[in-house]
Amino acid sequence: MNPDLLEQWGSLGVNGLPYPIPIHPNLVHLTLGLFIVAIAFDIVGVLFPVEKAVFKFLAIPVTRSALFDVGWYNLLASAIVTFFTVMAGVFEVALAVPLADVTSAWGLHALETMILHGVGGVMILTLIVGMTVWRGFQRYQWRKDMARQVQWSYLAAGLFVFALMFVQGTLGAHLGAEFGIHVTADQMLHLGENPNQL
Repeated sequence: MNPDLLEQWGSLGVNGLPYPIPIHPNLVHLTLGLFIVAIAFDIVGVLFPVEKAVFKFLAIPVTRSALFDVGWYNLLASAIVTFFTVMAGVFEVALAVPLADVTSAWGLHALETMILHGVGGVMILTLIVGMTVWRGFQRYQWRKDMARQVQWSYLAAGLFVFALMFVQGTLGAHLGAEFGIHVTADQMLHLGENPNQL
């Protein structure tokens, strides 16, 4: 643990943070949800001519442009939230004290996992922001007069980012579950305390 950070924040809680619940994991799920909904609604919008009869049969009043609106605004929100997700992750990993002599299911040590997870987070942030710019150009310039607002290559890129998010999420899960980073119960057990007495 960085002694300068400890001095600035005073005493840290049993989870190694100056606040009771880690922020990064909660923001991660918001990032994931917004991005997945964005790409999913754009896919549904692209396939709308095929699905139109199903929506009509189910009496769901939906327009193709509304589907693309949901995709655009969720992607925009994902880009904004992801900045905070990465910032919280960088702050929280700076305070991390992983369990010693542990390797992950992938055979990595804590420091290697933290570095890969950090680099992956910045890379995914960059990709989401890039996709948001790309999506904005499609929406407001290149395809603004077309019924299908997004390109197939954009959807393929979104599915590629899904795969990266899976790898990134697995690394994050290793940090919490295997190295005990900012997991209060793991840290208490490591210190010989009873987590049931919180």
